[in-house]
Amino acid sequence: MLRYALKRLGVGLLCLVGVSVIIFVAMRLAGDPTLLLLPDDATEQDRIELRQELGLDKPLPVQYAIFVAGAVQGDFGMSTRWKMPAMELVLARLPATLQLAGLAFSLAVGIGLLSGVTSATARGSVFDQCVRLGVTLGLAVPVFWVGLIFIMVFAVDLGWFPTSGRGSFAHLILPAVTMALNPAAAMSRLSRSAMLGVLGADYIKMARVKGNSEARVVWKHGLRNAAIPVATLAGIQLANMIGNTVVVETIFAWPGIGKLIIDAIFARDFAVVQAAICVVAAAYIILNLAVDLTYGLLDPQIRYD
Repeated sequence: MLRYALKRLGVGLLCLVGVSVIIFVAMRLAGDPTLLLLPDDATEQDRIELRQELGLDKPLPVQYAIFVAGAVQGDFGMSTRWKMPAMELVLARLPATLQLAGLAFSLAVGIGLLSGVTSATARGSVFDQCVRLGVTLGLAVPVFWVGLIFIMVFAVDLGWFPTSGRGSFAHLILPAVTMALNPAAAMSRLSRSAMLGVLGADYIKMARVKGNSEARVVWKHGLRNAAIPVATLAGIQLANMIGNTVVVETIFAWPGIGKLIIDAIFARDFAVVQAAICVVAAAYIILNLAVDLTYGLLDPQIRYD
């Protein structure tokens, strides 16, 4: 397993390098940041001096080499908008994103597993049909539309929750539910399909013959053997939640990494965008590695080459 983990980690590092190259080039193609950092009446000499100060006058390969040399030490440069180290700013926003993604993931797993497994055990019932309809809607409806509807109905019309910002637990409810709906629908569909595949197996029949309760048969024997594809999807969905918080955090003005990336892109703050994207990419790679290694715990028959 150690050899497998090191191999996957090496592939992940190569992916991280590729991400850094893409975001580095993309930000340079986004435009000249001096147009935003300097007033409209600034002279061309002022712009030249600022480019020299920011290191933008050097060739792109040299700029990238400087960026990599600093990045391996955790130094992504200074933010041109917030006037502080870029990584320090990203890490300051990280807890808000983790809080939002953590609650959304918990809701998605709880709702997805409960509805999917229950739907499989009640196949063909009214509940099963309602769950399948809900899954279809959850996968089809855009996240931004759901967020806007939630704000209009539950925040503006009913006044139950705040419309935006971060403060009390009430501020967390609407963005977390908005973010959880799509992955909950995906996990519900997959868990239902996986459970239907194992409930007719011989070992399930044997567990019933031995006198185990139906709940024990389903949730212990059945779910454990159906857990590998569900665990895979859960890990991917958690990684996607961290990486796809941009829409939800922007709609609800949640001060996390997603909103920071949008603000930094509009400000053409190269250092902040590069630092934030690299943190998100690293989290995605680590979570996918954790999912792969979890396979061995869920199914002892799996062997790593």
